[in-house]
Amino acid sequence: MRYRMISSLLALAMVYTAASSIEAFAQNSDVPTPVTFTGDQDHQNMMDQLGIKALRPGPSGDEKVPNHANYDESKGNPFPDLPDPLTLNNGEKVTTAKIWWEKRRPEIVEMYEKYVYGRVPNNVPKVTWTVEAIDHEMIGFNPVIVKDLIGVVDNSLCPAISVKIHMTLVLPSGAKGPVPVLMMFGRAGFPNPNEPSNDEFARVNKAWKALLVQQDPSLKDIFELHPAWELVKPTPFQFPQRNEDGDLPNTWQLVAAGWGFALFDPASVQADNGAGITRGIIGLVNQGQPRKPEDWGALRAWAWGAGRGLDYLETDPAVDAKHVGIEGVSRYGKAALVTMAFDQRFAMVLVGSSGKGGATLLRRNYGEAVESLTGGEYYWMAGNFMKYGASEATFSSKTPGDIPVDSNELIALCAPRLTFISYGIPEKGDAHWLDHEGSFMATVDAGRVFALLGANGLNVEGGYHTAKMPPVNQGLMDGQLAWRQHDGGHTDAPNIKYFIEWTDKFIGHTP
Repeated sequence: MRYRMISSLLALAMVYTAASSIEAFAQNSDVPTPVTFTGDQDHQNMMDQLGIKALRPGPSGDEKVPNHANYDESKGNPFPDLPDPLTLNNGEKVTTAKIWWEKRRPEIVEMYEKYVYGRVPNNVPKVTWTVEAIDHEMIGFNPVIVKDLIGVVDNSLCPAISVKIHMTLVLPSGAKGPVPVLMMFGRAGFPNPNEPSNDEFARVNKAWKALLVQQDPSLKDIFELHPAWELVKPTPFQFPQRNEDGDLPNTWQLVAAGWGFALFDPASVQADNGAGITRGIIGLVNQGQPRKPEDWGALRAWAWGAGRGLDYLETDPAVDAKHVGIEGVSRYGKAALVTMAFDQRFAMVLVGSSGKGGATLLRRNYGEAVESLTGGEYYWMAGNFMKYGASEATFSSKTPGDIPVDSNELIALCAPRLTFISYGIPEKGDAHWLDHEGSFMATVDAGRVFALLGANGLNVEGGYHTAKMPPVNQGLMDGQLAWRQHDGGHTDAPNIKYFIEWTDKFIGHTP
């Protein structure tokens, strides 16, 4: 009966919510009806807008098929010279920090917005954060305070589309003052919910049995035959799932080091697929209509959402808002780097195994290709990015060599803040597809901007054409720009302890 009642209430709530949305939609006759596309339809719509008739197919990750990706380093640099982050578009050299901040950095940002990641619209609605619940938990052997947060985006632009951003903030409860926080892209939610006491479990079981007997009197005989049996029991103790390198989980290490962390769910901002591009925050601002070529893609939307999470963190006195970092792996590694590049309030970033669209050079012909994105995860990027995979179009065709920026400049946009580029090894699952060498080359060249701004890049000999990657597990971490390839797989977990130690050194934080 209890479950029927809850179900009925939920159904009524859903009907009421739907009716409210329809009523609001009807009252605003200027709002068009949201478009519902499949991913293929949205992809074709953008091709049509751009005048693209055909795209080059991306390479296969299967080395046994004819169109497999290139893994021959001698063929990896068909466009060997990178765009120079220290040369203005008019050819003048950037020789001072003033020229960088006032002229060159805005030029690079403009090119990334127009051709790669898209623009965040000027009319993005405000976000109102609410603390949904507070829990007192244990992370390892350390007590923490956990706040589950929802950021409701004002949807008066398009009442038919609702966006609720989900973030969970975890802070050590014994801290003597504000603590640094690492925002982590992934699933949000209570990490280790505080359970009832034994007495409270007994009350729950007693009430539940009484409710079941009321619904089905025959159950009384069963409960009397098994008086010690409990419907609900405490969760048995479990040892933590250790990281690949045998260390404790990242969250345990952060709290033990006196850090807090925020679990941020990108999917609550924007879906990770093309079909969802007319929904989420991108769809809300576009009133449910398809994107234009310069509109933002999912990576920029996730980065925008992280910025709204930081807006909240800046209001919490227990958070050291000057030392908030961002972290992610794979596609979320791309998003973490994009977040750091565009939002200068973030103080540090841990970029895990990010590949194309992240730290790896777009011009490289090694593993994943630009065509992998233009024909696949195109929705991560601005529509204009698809031009660089075009084989036939009204503008003829374009190649990755035509892209006016590259990831050396994306990393440079993070300067002089703390930027840690992390990878694993192919033997453990961090595939050649990700092009570790291409990321290293980009990181090496970005170091010139860090140096211009008074920070240190990687301590290597030579430039990006000749510098040699260090051995696995030998990090380059003396400066504000760091590189380390661990001996694990597609994760940044084996590097978290190095990231914490490295960051603490620069921000003066004592565990």
